[in-house]
Amino acid sequence: MELESNVTIQIQKSIEEVFEGIVNPEKMTKYFISESSGRLETGKEVIWKFPEFEDKFPIKEIKIENTSAISFVWDPETIVKITLEKLPDDSTIVRVNEKGKELNEADLKWALENSGGWANFLACMKAYLEYGIQLPKGAFDFMRK
Repeated sequence: MELESNVTIQIQKSIEEVFEGIVNPEKMTKYFISESSGRLETGKEVIWKFPEFEDKFPIKEIKIENTSAISFVWDPETIVKITLEKLPDDSTIVRVNEKGKELNEADLKWALENSGGWANFLACMKAYLEYGIQLPKGAFDFMRK
């Protein structure tokens, strides 16, 4: 059995603004990552650094489908797919799906932690894109002490 994590949120911004908020490192560093080696583009590989971790994470096998989907691999066993759906009121539904790990105790712990991480990603993105609030600022300082 394969583990799968799914989280969803509606953001009161256009699909183009939400898409740019995900692929553009200048925006993403305001709500999710602390560093990026570049913009998410099909076929490119970038390196992400998170404020709460010392490690850097290679983001590989990036695939962009217009402004409607972004997928990548950041763990050899898992694929992340972010899909965007434009609504009639010009807001956007954002869905994050991550799957690929097998059901066992270690991977179940990983999946639960990542589900929380993706929910945090969506909440922080919503706060930043809608209101300019940088929720992660200072949120993980305690982890570096």
